[in-house]
Amino acid sequence: MKLVLYSGGDEKANLRLDQEFIRLLNKKNPVVTFFPSSSYLSEVEFRQFVRHYSQFGIKRFIHFPVDVHFDRVLLEEVLKSDAIHLGGGNTFHFLKSLRKAKLVNALKKFALDGNVLTGLSAGAIMMTQDIFMASYPEFDRDENTVHLKNLNSMGLLDFQFFPHYRNSLRYEKAFLQLSKKDPRSIIACPDGSGIVIDGETTKFVGKSYLFFQGKKLILNS
Repeated sequence: MKLVLYSGGDEKANLRLDQEFIRLLNKKNPVVTFFPSSSYLSEVEFRQFVRHYSQFGIKRFIHFPVDVHFDRVLLEEVLKSDAIHLGGGNTFHFLKSLRKAKLVNALKKFALDGNVLTGLSAGAIMMTQDIFMASYPEFDRDENTVHLKNLNSMGLLDFQFFPHYRNSLRYEKAFLQLSKKDPRSIIACPDGSGIVIDGETTKFVGKSYLFFQGKKLILNS
């Protein structure tokens, strides 16, 4: 698999993650598809996405919102892309839309087939076993306005991912408590940090924090 999990942050903060993405892509004239979490204002997000990644020499982009009707012929082209980026936003709405469009397993297969899959915040959480981390902690969570009950997602990763982490006592206490109950590792990344999966290799870009069995470790790249 070739995955890049972005926490968030501006273009300058994410430069190293972008460089890892381009390294994984490693193709002339690639096609990159942008999946926004919602069609609302997604044209603006897409223009920003194109402007940003054009700086790396990418010229071919597809905009593919999944919470509106889409053409199956276009979907076939999307799944032939060299890379797919899952945008940020409300994680519950995003997962419900992907599930309704029957794309959760299609995206999982896309990644398992060796294509590059990247995600920002909600899009990164989507790669894990479930999207529970979008609901935790209670002082920093997405609202489940779509009343989603089944939180299972792609299941590409066996750890929990939390974006936009702030290294404070309040966050630390919340994640230490959770790590005593959940047997999975929790990797919390501040904006500008992230995770790169390249086959059997996992790289942490920027400072990240690992919570496991009531302990906290700092992960540096």
